[in-house]
Amino acid sequence: MNMPYLEEPQFSESDFFKMTPDLVCIASKEGYFKQVNPAVIDKLGFTEVELMSKPIEFFMHPEDRELTLQKRKDLLNGKELVNFQNRYLKKTGGFVWLEWTSIYFADREIVFAIAKDVTERKLIEKEVEEKYRKFKSLATRFKSRIEDERKYLAEELHEELAQLVSVLKLDIDWMKINLPHLNDTAKSKIEHASVISELLINTIRRISFSISPNMLEDLGLNATLEWHCNEFSILNGIPCHFESSCDENDLSHEIKIDFFRICQDALTNVMYHALANNVTIKLEKPDNRICLTIEDDGKGFLVNEENRGPGLTRMQERSASINGHLEIHSDIGKGTRISVTIISP
Repeated sequence: MNMPYLEEPQFSESDFFKMTPDLVCIASKEGYFKQVNPAVIDKLGFTEVELMSKPIEFFMHPEDRELTLQKRKDLLNGKELVNFQNRYLKKTGGFVWLEWTSIYFADREIVFAIAKDVTERKLIEKEVEEKYRKFKSLATRFKSRIEDERKYLAEELHEELAQLVSVLKLDIDWMKINLPHLNDTAKSKIEHASVISELLINTIRRISFSISPNMLEDLGLNATLEWHCNEFSILNGIPCHFESSCDENDLSHEIKIDFFRICQDALTNVMYHALANNVTIKLEKPDNRICLTIEDDGKGFLVNEENRGPGLTRMQERSASINGHLEIHSDIGKGTRISVTIISP
C-alpha cells in the first residue's frame, strides 16, 4: 500500500517577515518607516499608517533621540550597528526597550533593522544598579563613619595623652636640673625616665598619624605619602621613595583616604613579610586614568586567592569601593608590585 506523499510546507521571505516575534522594519535613508512587520505594530501599539506617517525619531524616547540619530548617521556612513539599545514610546503610554541590529544597503538607500524586546532584562539591570548604588552609598557612609571615629581617637591620643606625657617629661627634666644633690642611681633613673617619656611621646604621635593622618586634610595626599615614606624609611631602615606626577585636585577626599590606607597596608606587608631592600610608591596619571603603584624588591610570593592575607583583602575591598581595579604581580624572589587604577573623575 502506497503512503500518500506529504509535501513540506513552503515559506516565503514574506511569511518569515510576518511570523517572526522579533521587530523587523525597513526604513528609508531619510528616516521614515517603509515597511514594518506585525510585531512592531503589536509592540508599539501604533497602526501601520501612523508609523509610516511620521519620522522614526517621533517614536523614540526623547532622552535617546540624540544618541540614536548619531548612531543612524554612523550607520549611513558605513559603520555597523549591532546590539544598540534605546527606548521607543508606546501609544498606550510608557516605553519599551529595544536592542537593534541594522544594515544599510547603500545601493537601494534603505536600512534593514531587526530588534528584540529587552525591556524585562533592562528592568532587572536597573534594579541591580539601584541596589548597587544603595550598597555603595551605605559602604561610603560606613567608611566615612569609621574615618570620623579614627579622627576622634587620633585627636584624643595627640591632644590628651601626648600632652599629659609632655607635662610628665617637663617635670622629669625639671628634676634633672633642680635636684643636683641626688645620688647617681636616682639621676640614672631620672635620665632613663626622660628618655622613655620622649619615646612615648613620639610613639603616641606616630600611632595617632597611623590612625588618622590630619595632614592629609591640611597638606594633601602627595605631602602625606611623602612624609609617610620618609617615616617608614627611618623606622624600618628600608629606603622608601615616593614619586607623583598627579594633580591631586582631581581626586575626591574618599579616594585620597583609600589611596593612603592602601599604601599603609602595602607598607605593613613590606615591613613584616617582604624582606625588601627598597620600596617605591608612585602616583601617576596616564591618559584618563589615575594609578597608584607600590613596588618592592623583596622575596615575593605566589599570587592566588588562598594566600591573600587581611592586608591584601582590605586593599581589594577599598579598591572596589572606589570603582578601582587592583592588580597584584609577584613571584618568588622577584618582589611584589601592587597597583590600583581608577578612571579620572
